[in-house]
Amino acid sequence: MRYEFNFYDSTNLKSYNLNESMRYQLNMLDQLDVFTRKHCENVANLTCRLCEYLHCNKKFTEYCTICAYLHDIGKLFIPANILQKPGKLTDEEYKIMKTHTTIGHQICMKDLKLRPYAAGALYHHEALNGSGYPQGLTKKDIPYEGQIIRVADEYDAIVSKRQYKSHIGISDTLKILIENTKPNSNLAKSDALSQISENTRLGKNNPIIVRTLFKVVIDDIEYEIYCTQQYVNELKEEIKRFEQIEQYKEKMEKAKKEKDKNYYYEGIKMLLRNNETIENYTSFYEQYKTAYDNRKAIIDNLYKEIKVIKKLKV
Repeated sequence: MRYEFNFYDSTNLKSYNLNESMRYQLNMLDQLDVFTRKHCENVANLTCRLCEYLHCNKKFTEYCTICAYLHDIGKLFIPANILQKPGKLTDEEYKIMKTHTTIGHQICMKDLKLRPYAAGALYHHEALNGSGYPQGLTKKDIPYEGQIIRVADEYDAIVSKRQYKSHIGISDTLKILIENTKPNSNLAKSDALSQISENTRLGKNNPIIVRTLFKVVIDDIEYEIYCTQQYVNELKEEIKRFEQIEQYKEKMEKAKKEKDKNYYYEGIKMLLRNNETIENYTSFYEQYKTAYDNRKAIIDNLYKEIKVIKKLKV
């Protein structure tokens, strides 16, 4: 009766049939702690799908996906007490944390097999309006792959922190990305006395990529609805089985002839499964009904979530 849903489907990645050289690059992730490695895998999956929804060609999509896998490789050299700190980082700790971008870039540049993918490590925290790091670049100087990976990275970081078990409430995460896509009013005010630059009309994230993320998320939700509905259908069949047991039990109790009682008793035994008995089947029956009601409620809420996301504006 267990049902789980994974936000990230790696089918697209597998379709590339990565060669030996690429597998070497991905094996670098084994040196990272389990949480960072999982984050890198998630960001790569999201990046791959974003590229496809953005109609990037296969070669760029493959390249961008590998860049995303390696984007946090510099965290190999960030102290564990900072990398895994549960609370807010101090200014000094945050300064150290930010060095993972340049460290990751250096790691890639020193390895001939990783060098082609150094952009992922260096640019994934740059922001279109120049408020990012490590170089404070603006839109015209940030490679497209960096802009895509930034959105995927930000989304997964929030999702992982909130530990979603379903896409219910995921629109709140998207709203945060929308806020980071809006122009920085404080930046605009600071430039008011000088020449107004194009950067004041930009947010941190590329709005086209964020809108594309909405499509990816909606497709994920529709897939989750499909998977949940399949499980609901299975539960429904199980409930029908228990209803038949109930009918047989009722007829058995009403039967006056021993022959009839035995007939219904044998029918009940044929319908029982695994650890179910005539004495305990009602507890299993209630569990199935509860699971059915819960999953139906999830499906209803997921449909509502899609409606909310479709109304979001970037």
